[in-house]
Amino acid sequence: MSIPESPPVAAPSVPWSALENKTFLLLLVAVTLGFGWILWPFYGAVFWGVVMAILFSPLFRRLLKAFGQRRTLAALGTLVVFLVIVILPMTLITGMLVKEGNGLYLRIQSGELNFGNYFGQILAALPDWVSNLLDRFGLGNLKDLQTHLSARLAQGSQALAAQALSIGQNTFDFVISFCIMLYLMFFLLRDGASLSRRMRDAIPLDANTKRQLFTKFTTVVRATVKGNVLMAVAQGVLGGLAFWFLGIHATVLWAVLMAFLSLLPAVGAAVVWVPVAVYFLVTGAIWQGVALTCYGVLVIGMVDNVLRPVLVGKDTKMPDYVVLISTIGGIGIFGLNGFVIGPVIAAMFMAVWDIFSGTLEEATAGTNAATAEPPATAPASNQPLP
Repeated sequence: MSIPESPPVAAPSVPWSALENKTFLLLLVAVTLGFGWILWPFYGAVFWGVVMAILFSPLFRRLLKAFGQRRTLAALGTLVVFLVIVILPMTLITGMLVKEGNGLYLRIQSGELNFGNYFGQILAALPDWVSNLLDRFGLGNLKDLQTHLSARLAQGSQALAAQALSIGQNTFDFVISFCIMLYLMFFLLRDGASLSRRMRDAIPLDANTKRQLFTKFTTVVRATVKGNVLMAVAQGVLGGLAFWFLGIHATVLWAVLMAFLSLLPAVGAAVVWVPVAVYFLVTGAIWQGVALTCYGVLVIGMVDNVLRPVLVGKDTKMPDYVVLISTIGGIGIFGLNGFVIGPVIAAMFMAVWDIFSGTLEEATAGTNAATAEPPATAPASNQPLP
């Protein structure tokens, strides 16, 4: 009688030693930094691909239902909508902006537009006490001020010309970055759910903490982009309409400039329209100056003061001063991308510290409960119970 062979016994897995764990973690950090180094030349394209995928994910989910759960078709449809409602208007505005900027540059070069003369008119219309105050600080010499201002404007014109040449030379890089953004946006829309799940599983935190952090990140990105973009469009359009009505040249240029400056809370489009209103008032165009001042304070300012907390601060749950400081700091470090990166970093900073403080409070409460003395019990009685 033959004895049946027993199945082979699998060798027990040997846990990693502490040295192996440290080596693997070092390798993980090294390859992650290396991959980030590779992506860094196109970090703007990667960043905006992620942002646009997050922003258009609700539309993707609607199209996914409409197309019978065909993810590739839904992602392509989302890209088409993105190109129509975002890229096409931006292309048209850029063309108009280049045309008006070129015309403004030619007028400055020909002397038809002389900001030194405008500044001289403002100084001549100032009251005596203001002129005396300027003289006291050495700012009352009109000729020197005009010369200094003309030199600064000439330098600015040269800088703009150099920047325009640089933009022309970097057109190929821009096209590559734009294609990378669209390519990444497509795959993040189509495969974003599985990628997000894998990222959550890989992060060594508890499920509740990971859910809070991911929710905070997506909420802040959507609120910041939608809120700031809507604010910029609203203030740019309103300011451009006011300048067009008052007959100011290069309306689109000033409107775009106000839109960009509106990304800065508490400063915004006032940097553009306030000097124009002051010029109108001191040069005798009283009704234009008063009208522009009232319009800027009551209409443009209302958009900034009323809608910004609703569109940005309400969803991010961050104070206005935190939004302001993080936006300015982000733009200073990361350029235009910083108006999103700055508030996102600030929001994640506050979220992580809230989670840490809550965890610390729970640990302290548990320690206090464990070390608390048990309540005193009444001494046993030998008398029978009634």
